[in-house]
Amino acid sequence: MEQKQLVEEQLEKTIIFDLNGSEYGLPVKIVESIETALPITRVPHERKYIKGVINLRGKIIPVIDLRIRLNQKQASDKENDQIIITRIGENQVGLIIDNANDVLDIPVSLFEDPPELIGTVKKEYIHSIANIDSRLIILLDIYKLLDLEEIKLKEMDD
Repeated sequence: MEQKQLVEEQLEKTIIFDLNGSEYGLPVKIVESIETALPITRVPHERKYIKGVINLRGKIIPVIDLRIRLNQKQASDKENDQIIITRIGENQVGLIIDNANDVLDIPVSLFEDPPELIGTVKKEYIHSIANIDSRLIILLDIYKLLDLEEIKLKEMDD
């Protein structure tokens, strides 16, 4: 009798959040925390999508408004906005979102390449799209979205 080999499907643990009525996702492994109602200090002469900085437990962290970065209409500053604190290497960056609402284990086999036309969001910012139980979840490419090199070049120009 042959033993059947069970192939375990690779899963990507993903935090799901709302932004202007659409669902987006980021890998949980880069998310440090989700914060609510933190005061943001504006930074003059900064790119439009960089909302400012926050003081999180004594550490100064830049904050990006994902609505602006993804070319969506900008909602007025809402008290119930949340900030996802991410870590990429040595860099921490906050991302303003409407609401984090779920953590899913998404089978990697469900990841599909984004279509050429994807509305107002630049295709380069999208890693893939997952169709899960009739929910279309846009998985963001955090490295291209944040573009730390672009931000550092801006800092050097000033």
